[in-house]
Amino acid sequence: MQDLPNAYDLIYKNVARFIDLTDEEKGLFKSFLKEGNAKRTEFILQPGEITNYEYFVVKGCLKVYSVDNNGAEHVSMFAIEDFWTGDMASFMLRQPSTYFIKALEDSEFLMLSKQNFERLFEELPKFERFYRNLYQRSLVSYISRTNQGISLTAEERYEIFLNKYPQIANRIKQKDLAAYLGITPEFLSMIRSKISKNL
Repeated sequence: MQDLPNAYDLIYKNVARFIDLTDEEKGLFKSFLKEGNAKRTEFILQPGEITNYEYFVVKGCLKVYSVDNNGAEHVSMFAIEDFWTGDMASFMLRQPSTYFIKALEDSEFLMLSKQNFERLFEELPKFERFYRNLYQRSLVSYISRTNQGISLTAEERYEIFLNKYPQIANRIKQKDLAAYLGITPEFLSMIRSKISKNL
């Protein structure tokens, strides 16, 4: 992993949003983490596998998605630097995943195994507060996105994505963004054309 000290600085800052760690506690947390990487187009999880890790992205971009019976992709999230990702149900319940996690760019990440996840709570109980906050925010985001899919137009959902994730929009292909929004690439192209004409 390149520029390793910065990788850990990034995850320490992420954790510091919810809890404070002493230098000793940072060292213990670091000992529970494993370094990983994936080349562009490489999968780090596929349906039927049980995920053994939660992933914290240090560099690159990962796509979490499923494929329906008609072969259409449905993107759940994009994870770039400073994002956590994974399949929570598979990780927590030890059940086969229904998701793909694929690298859209050469990516580097820190990985926390299920075993070390449990050890972390035992040895540093304050991490329960960190993960409670992390998962609560994830749930709120999921509910909000579900409601948007019901009540908002595709154009409105696209504009929300651009406002919320401007750092992601220029790093992903149109077909991937369309799969996230639940529309076809052609319809997304029409929306973009309409917006650009109104500027």
